[in-house]
Amino acid sequence: MRIDDGITAAALLPKIERLWDASAQKLDSIEKTCPPGSPSPVFTVEGQYTARGWTEWTQGFQYGSAILQFDATGEHRFLDLGRDLTVQVMASHVSHIGVHDHGFNNVSTYGNLWRLTREGRIDDGDLNFYELALKLTGAVQAARWRDTADGTGYIYSFNGPQSLFVDTIRSCRALAVSHLLGHVLMGERDERISLLDRIIQHATNTAKWNIFYGEGRDSYDVRGRTAHESIFNVNDGSFRCPSTQQGYSPFSTWTRGLAWAMLGYPEELEFLAATKAATKEAGPEVVAMMEKAAMATCDFYLEHTPTDGVPYWDTGAPGLVHLGDYLDRPADPYNAHEPVDSSAAAIGAQGLLRLGRYLIERGRAEEGKRYWQAGLTVCDTIFGEPYLSTDARHQGLILHSVYHRPNGWDHVPDGQHVPNGESSMWGDYHARELALYVQRVARDEPYYTFFGGQA
Repeated sequence: MRIDDGITAAALLPKIERLWDASAQKLDSIEKTCPPGSPSPVFTVEGQYTARGWTEWTQGFQYGSAILQFDATGEHRFLDLGRDLTVQVMASHVSHIGVHDHGFNNVSTYGNLWRLTREGRIDDGDLNFYELALKLTGAVQAARWRDTADGTGYIYSFNGPQSLFVDTIRSCRALAVSHLLGHVLMGERDERISLLDRIIQHATNTAKWNIFYGEGRDSYDVRGRTAHESIFNVNDGSFRCPSTQQGYSPFSTWTRGLAWAMLGYPEELEFLAATKAATKEAGPEVVAMMEKAAMATCDFYLEHTPTDGVPYWDTGAPGLVHLGDYLDRPADPYNAHEPVDSSAAAIGAQGLLRLGRYLIERGRAEEGKRYWQAGLTVCDTIFGEPYLSTDARHQGLILHSVYHRPNGWDHVPDGQHVPNGESSMWGDYHARELALYVQRVARDEPYYTFFGGQA
C-alpha cells in the first residue's frame, strides 16, 4: 500500500458530505423494501438488499446506520427511524444466546443511542432503557464461554464451543460497555463474573491463537497474518488447529477477519486508556499484548494490500497468481479472477486511524502518523468512485463488498467472472462509522468512541 502523507481529515470533508447525501437516499429506499418483520437485509443483488439466512447479525447495522446518519447530519427523522425500530425490533438480539455478535447488533443501536445521550445530543428520557439493554447484552455474550487447557477461556462463535472467531474481538465492545455500566455476569451459586476479565481472557486467546507474529509457530507463520477460526478440543480445552469459515484456507488470511482484529484491538486499547480502573485491573502486560496484536495486523494489511488501500478478499486466493504484481497497483474490482472486499477496507481503515491516534497520544508520533495517514489514504479511496455508490437505483453505499466467497453466495453480474458491484450491510455501516469518525476529527468535535468518552 502507498501511504499519502499529505492528506488530512479536513481535506476529506467534501467526499464525506457527498457520502452522507448518498446515504440518506439509500436508507430511505431500504426502509421501503425491508420493513420490520421482513428478513434482515444482508447484501445487495443487482443493487437491491436481500436476506441471507446464516446467523442474525446485520439488523443492528441497518438501524444503527440511521442513527449514525442523524449523528453526522442532524436530520432528526433518521434519529426517529433508528430509535423507533431499535425499540420495536432489537430486544430479541439482546437476549440472543445463539450468536457472538452482540457488539455488532446492540452496540450499533442501543449503544449509539446511549452514546448520543451521554454526549448531550439527545434527551428522550430513555437512558435507563438503553443502559439496561447494554448491561444485558454484554452479559449474554459473555455467557458463551469455553474454558481452555491453561485455565483461561474465550467467547465461542455461533459455530459451537470448539470455535474461536477472530471477528469477536470487535464484538467485545458489548462486554466493555456493560462493564463500564457496573454490570457483571451472574453464574452458579451467585458467582459474580467480571466482564472485563472475560474481555481480557478472550483478547489474550485471540491474540495467541488467531494472530501470528513470525515467531515460528508453523510453516505459515507470517507476522500479522490472522486465522479466521481457531479450533479447540472441547473435552480438555487444548488448541487443535486453525480453520476458516469464510476465507480461502486456514493458512491464508481472510482480509475481513484481519480487519476485525485491526479495529477490535485499538478500540479496546482506547477503552482501557479511558477507564483508569480497567487499566489498573488489566495491567501493563495486557496493554502490551493488545498493542502487539494491533500493530502486527495493521502492518500486515499495509504490506499485503494494493496501492490504494483496498484488499482482495483473501491473501491466498488462488486466482491472485493470474493478476501479476497486483500489490503494485490499485485494486481492480472488475478483474476476472478474484474479488476485492471494500468492507474489509472500511473496517480496517478505522483500525488504522484509531491505532495511529492511540500511539501519537502516547508519544510515539512517528509510528502513529504512519498508521493515521494510511487510514486517511484508505478513506480517500473508498469515499469516492468506483467504491462510493451514488446511483439512486442502488441501495448499497459502498460497492464491491464480498460476503462468503467459498459458499458462492455473492452475486456475479452478467458478463463478469467474480462478484463485484454489490454492497453489504456491515460494509455500509462501517463506512458510515468511518466517515463519522473522520468528520468529527476534521471539525474538532468530540472524539468518537463506542463507550462515549474521550480516550
